[in-house]
Formats: sequence, C-alpha cells, structure tokens
Amino acid sequence: MRSRDKAAVSALRSTLAALDNAEAVPLDGDSPRAGALEASPAGAGATEAARRELDEREVLNVVRAEADERLEAAARLATPAHAARAERLRAEAQVLLRFLNTSEEPHPTADRG
Repeated sequence: MRSRDKAAVSALRSTLAALDNAEAVPLDGDSPRAGALEASPAGAGATEAARRELDEREVLNVVRAEADERLEAAARLATPAHAARAERLRAEAQVLLRFLNTSEEPHPTADRG
C-alpha cells in the first residue's frame, strides 16, 4: 500500500476477502435457518461459532483460484477497448502468483494473454 501499487493492493484485498470467506463456518442442512425469537440463544457469544482454519494447501488453492480467475477474465477481454483492464487483471494475477511455490508448473490459463 505504501508503494501505491494499485494492482497489488486490489489483488491482495480481494484475496484476503476470499480467504475470509473460505474460513466461514459451513452451514449444515440440519440446522434451522430461521425460528422464533423466543427460541434464540441468549447472552454474549451464544451464537458465535469458531471459524474454520485453512491449512497451507487450502490457502494456496484460494490464491491460485484468485489468480486463475483474473487470467481467465483478462483472456476474455480481447478488444482494444478493454486492453487496459486486461493488463491490470494480468498484473494482479502476477502479484498473486508470486505467493505460490515457484517450483509449481504454471496453469494453462497463465499462458493466455
């Protein structure tokens, strides 16, 4: 953020949000979705649930998915009118790809562009 790299800031913020979403507690089919207010748990923290903890593989999968999503979107923006947006998406993807293990093979979407 201090270097004012807009592509890096945008990529990292959205990836942090994606990681936050991935840590959300999954809803099970058995729990009621709505009920009477009188039947609700009471007291501070009564409705709190521990968030999931992602292991390193899951975190890398989220980062990889975010990078792949940007590369795929950039590939779809083929017209000259969208060249700047496509370049920004590629720059954001490159920021995210730096966080992945460098020994990994590039994904097919990384070759597009």
